[in-house]
Amino acid sequence: MASQAGPSCRLVFCLLISAAVLRPGLGWYTVNSAYGDTIIMPCRLDVPQNLMFGKWKYEKPDGSPVFIAFRSSTKKSVQYDDVPEYKDRLSLSENYTLSISNARISDEKRFVCMLVTEDNVFEAPTIVKVFKQPSKPEIVSKAPFLETEQLKKLGDCISKDSYPDGNITWYRSGKALQPLEGVVVLIFKKQMDPVTQLYTMTSSLEYKATKADIQMPFTCSVMYYGPSGQKTVPSEEAIFDIYYPTEQVTIQVVPSKTAIKEGDNITLKCLGNGNPPPEEFLFYLPGQPEGIRSSNTYTLTDVRRNATGDYKCSLIDKKGMIASTAITVHYLDLSLNPSGEVTKQIGDALPVSCTISASRNATVVWMKDNIRLRSSPSFSSLQYQDAGNYVCETALQEVEGLKKRESLTLIVEGKPQIKMTKKTDPSGLSKTIICHVEGFPKPAIQWTITGSGSVINQAKESPYINGRYYSKIIISPEENVTLTCTAENQLERTVNSLNVSANENREKVNDQAKLIVGIVVGLLLAALVAGVVYWLYMKKSKTASKHVNKDLGNLEENKKLEENNHKTEA
Repeated sequence: MASQAGPSCRLVFCLLISAAVLRPGLGWYTVNSAYGDTIIMPCRLDVPQNLMFGKWKYEKPDGSPVFIAFRSSTKKSVQYDDVPEYKDRLSLSENYTLSISNARISDEKRFVCMLVTEDNVFEAPTIVKVFKQPSKPEIVSKAPFLETEQLKKLGDCISKDSYPDGNITWYRSGKALQPLEGVVVLIFKKQMDPVTQLYTMTSSLEYKATKADIQMPFTCSVMYYGPSGQKTVPSEEAIFDIYYPTEQVTIQVVPSKTAIKEGDNITLKCLGNGNPPPEEFLFYLPGQPEGIRSSNTYTLTDVRRNATGDYKCSLIDKKGMIASTAITVHYLDLSLNPSGEVTKQIGDALPVSCTISASRNATVVWMKDNIRLRSSPSFSSLQYQDAGNYVCETALQEVEGLKKRESLTLIVEGKPQIKMTKKTDPSGLSKTIICHVEGFPKPAIQWTITGSGSVINQAKESPYINGRYYSKIIISPEENVTLTCTAENQLERTVNSLNVSANENREKVNDQAKLIVGIVVGLLLAALVAGVVYWLYMKKSKTASKHVNKDLGNLEENKKLEENNHKTEA
């Protein structure tokens, strides 16, 4: 620097450096910079007309100066002193503003801008402050759980790389925690990295939890100072599992049912309201004074009605803490008498009873062939129509799935009974003979004819309904005949006969038919004769008409001649 400034400049600088004065009106000036940013320090001096050069220096803790930058006013050249910590970090502008890149904590010094003339040296000091925002605080070494009524370490809140050092505050649900003996214990410590000169702050929290802390968020925050003032950075929330003893025991039936019926499986579940919940309990069954040790569930399979009663459970170590529940096992019994397949004879009496035994009032429904009956069946004299499939069904409406049913298949048997009737056709040419049969099993019907005659058509049968049907034939006997109807089933063979007289009007009917034919033929001949006579008459009428027309013509001509003669005479 001296060689470039020249011997005269060097001499003047040496003479005046000790006489440098602070420019009147300039006080302490502070530049705040964030860690890693560029520090910009204006000279704050008016450049004199006779300026020779300008320089920047900083002061050591002992007050000795260290020059770092030089700029000539004539050659416009800039020189930077060989100071290792500022190598490649300095920039001096034409107005003597000094910039320091990548601000460090070690840059916190008192810098001085010096403007040198031939007869004076002017100085303007600047204080540099560097700030480093700490890392976001983090809760570490978190307790896996907290226990009520026990002071226990909750965790550590750590924030790193801060300058200057900051302070840490703990919060419960957004409210700051203050030290309280036996309840809240805070231990704060800070540590500086000797290389980076950055601080790490740690705050440990010991806390006595209560049940009110369940699901409560805990946070911490670090308060630090930055270039623009005080700031705060919060941590993420942390929620801790709170352990507390069981204070109450409850018992449940699972799965929850409105009603339990015979054959169901019952699972009893005992619960304690502590955290963590108890894992073992004692279960007490009705009529058993000793408890059964089990996990929090106990299952009874295929329960019967005698399982109705009070069920209890308690903690293993606190038998006085008991919970109980009453269980009713519903049942339904049905007895149908008689039941199954029953065969009776027509006219017999048959008493039928459907007896119900249940834990509650049950509904009873009778069905016959899938059709609901209005009342229970009663048979004092069985008829064929009473046969069928009867079902007695009962249910407990309040208990899902509790139904019972029994069936009775009633068969009414009877020997064949025959009744024969006859009906004569209005023409008198044929007669209809009907054989009415009743019986069960269904009797087979067979016709036989004794005497001469013809069967006009095959026998026709009606549908078999309620043990009855009929068979009919139509005949036209030429002489007296006897018709026999035979009905037979597995029980008996029954025969009945009916005498049928010949058709007496048959010859009369034939004579009448002949007479009718003769009359018809006579009428046809008479009509033919009348037609011939009418034809001849019409022919004669046409000839006479021609002669009359001719005579009338001659008459008109004579009349006209007479009129002409009279006119001539006049």
